[in-house]
Amino acid sequence: MDTTTKDQLVGQVLDGRYRVEARVAIGGMATVYRAMDTRLDRVLALKVMHTSLSADETFVTRFIREAKSAARLAHPNVVGVFDQGTDGTYVYLAMEYVEGCTLRDVLRDRGALRPRAALDILEPVLAALGAAHRAGLVHRDVKPENVLIGDDGRVKVADFGLVRAVDSQTSATTDSILGTVSYLAPEQIEDGTATPRTDLYSCGVMLYEMLTGAKPHSGASPAQVLYQHLNKDMPAPSAAVPGMAAALDALVARATARAPEERPADAVALLSEVRTARAGLTDEELDAVPPQAKEAGAGAVDIAPAEDAGQDIAAAAHSAAAGTGSQTEADTYVIPRPAGATAADPVPDADPLNRTALLSAPPAEPPAAPPDGGPAPAAGGARRRGLQPRWVLVTLGVLLVALVGAGVWYVNSGQFIRTPAVLDQTESKAKKELADAGLDVKVERDYSERVKRDHVISTDPKPGDRIRKTGSVTLTVSRGPHEVKIPDLKGTPLSDARRKLEDAGLKPGTVKRRFDDETAQGSVISTDPAPGSKRRPGAAVALTVSKGTELKVPDVVGDDQSDAVDELKEAGFKVRIASERVNSEHDKGTIARQSPTDGSTAAKGDTVTLTVSKGPDMVEVPDVEGSSEDEATSKLEQAGFEVNVRRIFFGDTVFNQSPDSGEKAPRGSEVTIWLR
Repeated sequence: MDTTTKDQLVGQVLDGRYRVEARVAIGGMATVYRAMDTRLDRVLALKVMHTSLSADETFVTRFIREAKSAARLAHPNVVGVFDQGTDGTYVYLAMEYVEGCTLRDVLRDRGALRPRAALDILEPVLAALGAAHRAGLVHRDVKPENVLIGDDGRVKVADFGLVRAVDSQTSATTDSILGTVSYLAPEQIEDGTATPRTDLYSCGVMLYEMLTGAKPHSGASPAQVLYQHLNKDMPAPSAAVPGMAAALDALVARATARAPEERPADAVALLSEVRTARAGLTDEELDAVPPQAKEAGAGAVDIAPAEDAGQDIAAAAHSAAAGTGSQTEADTYVIPRPAGATAADPVPDADPLNRTALLSAPPAEPPAAPPDGGPAPAAGGARRRGLQPRWVLVTLGVLLVALVGAGVWYVNSGQFIRTPAVLDQTESKAKKELADAGLDVKVERDYSERVKRDHVISTDPKPGDRIRKTGSVTLTVSRGPHEVKIPDLKGTPLSDARRKLEDAGLKPGTVKRRFDDETAQGSVISTDPAPGSKRRPGAAVALTVSKGTELKVPDVVGDDQSDAVDELKEAGFKVRIASERVNSEHDKGTIARQSPTDGSTAAKGDTVTLTVSKGPDMVEVPDVEGSSEDEATSKLEQAGFEVNVRRIFFGDTVFNQSPDSGEKAPRGSEVTIWLR
């Protein structure tokens, strides 16, 4: 269903130039439209910041940084930025419009791709990122939604809104991790670090997804996905696609090494490795169709809105750092059983009786019957009697090993359990789960911008850590966002108002000024948000400040200097006399000009600057009699006069002029010439 008709911006012209034609996508920070540049007559993409964010200087600065960062990257595989500007409350970027679809659309439509197609997409992506890395920039949000594939087959990387200079501060607080969960590198999850190697990790995840049709890590919650990024190596694509070339497995492993230093230095280095690996693949390996591939969909694929990078992953990071507490394969120990043994057969650690040799020896010859015909002794009877004490020793040895093993197990593991993962659960549910595990519970509370009120922010010990079965777990439960009440600043001087906002944990925002008869000049008239409203700490508060009572400035040009000063002071203004004097049409000692000018409005107490006249600038009138009209006009204008032409007969020769030649007249005054 087309929803663009409900968008009030569709059909408008921004900045007198960009006609908005249709909405393309909506993100967490801005909406993207298809627009027409009416000046250059070309289609482009217009990225318009949400008006709710345009009052926040932090968001506006970040938005403009996107324009500047992307504009630095003049590369055929980077979506170009043409312009940036504002129109009222709208802050926008004008960008290259790519007709086509995203890599996410392709994967959704076709599933897994042939290795050749996957590498055809990866190489231009790495080329674009390589240009960014060599320019000192990191993308930080590489994912299929930000890879555009044009109808002409060109691949372009979009949305450099999260880029940041490599040498700038790149750490992030728990509440501000950026990026999409499935493509975050371990170092981004742990401390928010972003380097060129961070982008390579995301590219490795994308390559895996293109080759297999699925993301390498999955889970029921973001926490489970983050935990796998932190604690598990990337699976090989060949595990999902049997027969895939080992070189492709090696590329994915190289790009997604959990330790950043084990990845290539930047996208340029990885691109070189990709091309080397590709050169070693056969056509059969490059064109192998993975079983997860779908039949290509018919027709063009519409560009879908990109996923919002601002997902709530801060709380998940706590859980990811310690795991979910479930048993892994490493917790299960298996003692190998000899071939042919059954589950009931004991498996001792050693064979003190050398049973292998005994069982493989040939049977002893039966003894001859006694002469008196008595019963022959049982074959091997003496041997069995001799072995009985040894079997007793074996049994005792097995029991001793079992008892010692059980003791060691209890000391090391038996009295411990793993701390259950209860992050983001309600307080009551978390308490019940911990109590069911036999653990005591203590509760502390703290503010959180990300975790809902009465939900668990963190646990001590962390999820997955070992704890005694009789131990205690401390839950930190969210009080919800730490909100600050906007103070009432009406009538407060601007400097004091700014200080009070900072003391309250808020940030002074934009300052607007207007006349107000009731509020002293320089004091606050109102705030936005209004007093009593609640906002998060650090939120910006816009201030409207009084310019005082509005007064009309009287006209004193041409008045004597002393009279002009008196008139202005009586009207409520301060007066400043400019040090420079100028020639003017007004008499010497009178006022030649004033600022503000006549009819302007100003506040009571504002200063009006007066410039005093030196009198007219007298210039000698040149002789133009006998000259043609054009010659006379040119000569007089060059001397600084205006020319008034009067024609008596149909002629072109000056026969009279006023003032006469040789006389002096004020510069800029009029000289009349008669023609015949």
